[in-house]
Amino acid sequence: MTGFYPFHYYQAVTIHLRHQYYNTMQSYLEQQLKQRQQNALYRTRKTHESEQGTRLFIEGKSYLNFCSNDYLGLAAHPELKTTLQQAVDKYGVGSGASHLVTGHSHEHEALERAFAEFMGTERALLFSTGYMANIGVISALLGRQDAVFLDKLNHASLVDAAILSRAKIHRYVHSNLTQLETLLTKSDAELKLVATDGVFSMDGDIANLPKLAQLSKQSEAWLMMDDAHGIGVLGETGRGSIEHFNLSPNDVPIIVGTLGKAFGVFGAFVVGSELLIETLIQLARSYIYTTALPPALATTLRTSLEMIQLDGWRREQLQQRIAYFRSEAEKHDIPLMPSHTPIQPIVLKDSQLALDISQALYQQGILVTAIRPPTVPQNTARLRITLSTQHEMEDIDKLIAALTPFTHQMPRDDI
Repeated sequence: MTGFYPFHYYQAVTIHLRHQYYNTMQSYLEQQLKQRQQNALYRTRKTHESEQGTRLFIEGKSYLNFCSNDYLGLAAHPELKTTLQQAVDKYGVGSGASHLVTGHSHEHEALERAFAEFMGTERALLFSTGYMANIGVISALLGRQDAVFLDKLNHASLVDAAILSRAKIHRYVHSNLTQLETLLTKSDAELKLVATDGVFSMDGDIANLPKLAQLSKQSEAWLMMDDAHGIGVLGETGRGSIEHFNLSPNDVPIIVGTLGKAFGVFGAFVVGSELLIETLIQLARSYIYTTALPPALATTLRTSLEMIQLDGWRREQLQQRIAYFRSEAEKHDIPLMPSHTPIQPIVLKDSQLALDISQALYQQGILVTAIRPPTVPQNTARLRITLSTQHEMEDIDKLIAALTPFTHQMPRDDI
């Protein structure tokens, strides 16, 4: 019987190998997490017990919130809450299916038409998140024979979308449009797409859309903008970066906007031509193969859109807060980046320093997130301060007073 073993022997060997494989995986993951901790890159979550606003309650204590993207203070607005409650009574909680099965309701259709009219385009298409919108657009439009051109500080979703598309990726130094022009000129790709943030999420500066539109047209490239942090905030009526520069959708033919920041709700949209939207319906996998937004959220978003269009005072008040913060920071020798949007970063370079100051602020009842690589480039760790129309001037005074003792640790040289 040499060479034959009882069944329980093979069972024991299989179990041993499974344990060995499991333990190897666990050991590897533990090592990776320890490395992140040693490099001051470990991420943690703070759990709050309150609605979104300028004050959050964490473990029973109130904190001033300077790291939310709720720029216009709509996330907990009474009118939106009432609209949502009434819509849930009518439509229920879930959409039940994807848009192409039975998930597309009258409310989704009405919201898409409203966004197309708002942005001055032929059509609009709803997505569940901005991440999914970016992935859906780029992977639907480009293939291996094409090329995509990205600012190096673009949001991660644009980078991931480019990778998934299998197109040749060209990345240019942040806002270096001379380099972009050279890359476009040298490219012999069948299709060329330039993709940019409208407002850069970690620096707060605004892309030079007029120049990007000019370069794209002269190179016969398509221009796509993710205006997640511009829509609702910039422009007289809140149409974002294109309105800020007095451009039209013909200048920027593919625009993505998100609905969980200035709009205070959830979701995303793409606006453009009839042919663009119909192409995305047919080919964008992140649209086709996912459940539609709950119709009650679509109803709520229409109310939010109306408020953004009509309540121009929210943008005016937000700009007053931004100007006041920058003025007080200058008086107290707090170095800021050249941003005139609600995103006001203080670059500290060192990740541990960013964590230490963030924790010191937290102990004083102020929430400001430390942003570290790989979210931002190496040696550019920072405090990312965001302002809301709901902040009072006294709130900003408290933040300035809490930051002032650390000014001697803040780098002064250009990043």
